[in-house]
Amino acid sequence: MTKTLGTRRHETLVALLKEKREAAGLTQTELATNLGEYQSFVARLESGQRRIDVVEFLDLARLLDFDPLKVIHELLSVEHDDLER
Repeated sequence: MTKTLGTRRHETLVALLKEKREAAGLTQTELATNLGEYQSFVARLESGQRRIDVVEFLDLARLLDFDPLKVIHELLSVEHDDLER
């Protein structure tokens, strides 16, 4: 499997998470505090420099009050980059 950073799906996920954070009225620092992380953690997520694992994704969904299944379905509709199989 190829790396996922920089793929269309990853970029879409990053944009969605940033949009959800802003819609929740939270700064990166506030979200990081709620996650028990530093602001730089959220900055790396939102800049696409860091992958988001499933557990982190579910924590973000809870904190930002969005339906993780809906976001997954949205990501499935994004044309994927050619992945090696």
